[in-house]
Amino acid sequence: MDSSSQDKNLPATAQRLKKARDDGQVPRSKDLSNLSVLGGGCLLLLALAPTGFEKLRGALQSQLRFDHASLQQPGQMLQRLADVFAQGLMLYLPLGVLVLAVAIGATVASGGYALSTKPLMPDFSRVNPLKGIGRLFSKQQLVDTFKLAGVTAVVAFVAWQFIRSHVELFGTLVMQPLESGIGQLGNWIVAGVGLLLLVVAFFAIVDVPLQKFLHGNQLKMSLQEVKQEHKEAEGDPHVKSQRRARQREMAQRNSVGAVPKADLVVMNPTHYAVAIRYDDASMNAPRVVAKGADLIAMKIRDVAKAHNVPVLQSPMLARALYAHAEIDGEVPSALYTAVAQVLAYVYQLRAALKGQGAMPGEMPVPQVPPELDPHFKKSASKDAE
Repeated sequence: MDSSSQDKNLPATAQRLKKARDDGQVPRSKDLSNLSVLGGGCLLLLALAPTGFEKLRGALQSQLRFDHASLQQPGQMLQRLADVFAQGLMLYLPLGVLVLAVAIGATVASGGYALSTKPLMPDFSRVNPLKGIGRLFSKQQLVDTFKLAGVTAVVAFVAWQFIRSHVELFGTLVMQPLESGIGQLGNWIVAGVGLLLLVVAFFAIVDVPLQKFLHGNQLKMSLQEVKQEHKEAEGDPHVKSQRRARQREMAQRNSVGAVPKADLVVMNPTHYAVAIRYDDASMNAPRVVAKGADLIAMKIRDVAKAHNVPVLQSPMLARALYAHAEIDGEVPSALYTAVAQVLAYVYQLRAALKGQGAMPGEMPVPQVPPELDPHFKKSASKDAE
């Protein structure tokens, strides 16, 4: 096989992408996850900090207040500790839930989610040292390594510049009142964390399309893989032929009910039967209303005789119509002459039975092109051999 056909330079098909998603393989950006957790957590903390601080201060004041009754019952200290823990948990738990919701929302919005349990299943191939070494030097791993190194360097540079520009101001905090000093320190921390989050946001904006590109590049397919996928989608030709044969057989069985409407039935005495109908007012050409082989052919013959539909023995025409005409379809143009001959004979026979004409003689042999007869093809191929 040509080696060029094995080059994976074709984009992944929709079926390949769906299979990868079902297996849990979707483009995921770690930087976006970090940004959603850190940024969302910081914003929520800033929004909830005043309320939480007031509640914690009130709880601390109430727990540090002692009276004569509490001193007489030292066991109440454990209850107070439990109450303080519960109050703190009621503050931190909503914060954690909200941060989790932000992280999940960011993942869903970027398309980095997949409802699949396959990644949870044990995969012993992952413990193979040789495959592990291969993953260490993969394109994805190299990109992640360089990206992490770049993020670390930029974050370190921004942090150093911020600290260096504020180092002298930090020293003046000891000369300020406690409340104003803490407020000033909080403002500096917010500003510094904001700068770091801007750096993370920049890398997240770059990383999301990069991961989608790497994911698409990883799922690229060769020409042979595309052909194989198309073959699997179409199905096994043997199975398809069997399915079509069953469908034809069902259609032939169902067509027996249309035999009473036919003008005549053409038969091979034991194997084939074809029912033909023609109405010059509504049809451009005679149509096949029913056909069948073997047992179905016998059923067509019996139904035709029960409804006084003429049954004519014309093996060659019956075989040609069975092979080349479809149910509820017009007869092939190459068989017009042959069908017209048998129809003319049937019309003359009906007129004679009604006393409107002379009884016709022997039915003429229909002029069927030999190449339309399946038996003629078989015999010709045997002669060629």
